[in-house]
Amino acid sequence: MTIVTRFAPSPTGTLHVGNIRTALHNWMWARAHGGRFLLRIDDTDAERSEERFVDAIRADLAWLGLHPDAEERQSARFDRYQAVFEQLRDAGHIYPAYETAQELDLKRKILRGRGLPPVYDRAALALTEADHARFAADGVRPHWRFKLDRATPIVWDDLIRGPQQFDAATMSDPVIRRADGSWLYMLPSAIDDREMGVTHVVRGEDHVTNTALQLQMFAAMGAPPPAFAHEALLTGAEGKLSKRLGSLGVDALREEGIEPAAIVSLLARLGTSQPVEPHADPAPLIAAFDFAHFGRAPARFDERELAQVNARIVHQLSFDAVADRLPAGMDETTWLAIRPNLETVAGAAEWWRVIEGPVDAPAAPDDAGYLAQAAAVARDLDWSSDPWHALTAALKEATGRKGKALFLPLRRALTGLDHGPDMAALLPLIGRERAVARLDSKAGA
Repeated sequence: MTIVTRFAPSPTGTLHVGNIRTALHNWMWARAHGGRFLLRIDDTDAERSEERFVDAIRADLAWLGLHPDAEERQSARFDRYQAVFEQLRDAGHIYPAYETAQELDLKRKILRGRGLPPVYDRAALALTEADHARFAADGVRPHWRFKLDRATPIVWDDLIRGPQQFDAATMSDPVIRRADGSWLYMLPSAIDDREMGVTHVVRGEDHVTNTALQLQMFAAMGAPPPAFAHEALLTGAEGKLSKRLGSLGVDALREEGIEPAAIVSLLARLGTSQPVEPHADPAPLIAAFDFAHFGRAPARFDERELAQVNARIVHQLSFDAVADRLPAGMDETTWLAIRPNLETVAGAAEWWRVIEGPVDAPAAPDDAGYLAQAAAVARDLDWSSDPWHALTAALKEATGRKGKALFLPLRRALTGLDHGPDMAALLPLIGRERAVARLDSKAGA
């Protein structure tokens, strides 16, 4: 059996972290088994769906490296939904109902007031042909409900949550089509999964009840259902749902300098028993991906952890991988020298300014004489080998300074900072002329 997964976003907005995690896990499961990963644009809501969001979804997935093997659009499949709808209606699995939203809300309130679950009473099933004719004569069009089989327990073995069981008698027959003829999510999704050969559906635990309902739709269509894996939802680092997670999208992450490999590395392991590790290449993550590692505890997303993973990813990136994002003139030697001190690739620009200058170093009047001596030594150094260690060795012998007193004034004068890349790697990049000029400047020369 070829494994087929799908990611099915609605193009009513851009992808956020939770969507990305769902897409990633579907992609990883397919790749881990040599299967196929489908992108299905669920654009049945014509009023809210926008083409710009379709383009954004494609671009975001491409940036993350989650390339689908095929793309489908629900808006191109209305004829298929209609055909199956008619089959199910004729077989008695779908029935028309006419209650308004206000009438249904009143029914729910009455049931809750009696301490009963707010389950639809199926009053529409008692309507006569004359009743239907009267509604039609009055111009009232029905919405359509899927009739659940209340005599059969709904059971499945979830790949993450384990054995699941629902009693259809405690559930309302779901509305699958509005009175204006537009489709709701449930039935078109089940039809697509059947006809596209989807074998595994990976989604959030907020869809568990939907799965129970859709399993009966698969049965009504005479189709075997896919396997389901319902993941714990993402929460913020503080342990509760965060509004920011709902708006934190690829654009925001990209603007913060987050690498796609960092997002993949973190989200691949969130909610599992496996440690989060930085992988510039997703192959090890794919090879180890298994739903057996997932737990039911909330999966905590921490932006600080993402930033840490990102820094570790940046430290692995080759010059060729980042060359087009580096300041003009920066070569591989410079990149390798500053890379261990970067949190983002964009941070390379700051270090390029340190190398190229000018440097705004803090005033150090007490060190003026020391820096003048350092400038004199620097002028006469052999810069072809290791000027930093030659400079500090000569100054240590001449002044008796050591440790912080020896190194910090030099670093401040040469870079304008108290910390940064290894000076042994950085000083040759600054070069003799600029180094001597900076030392002279801070010495008051």
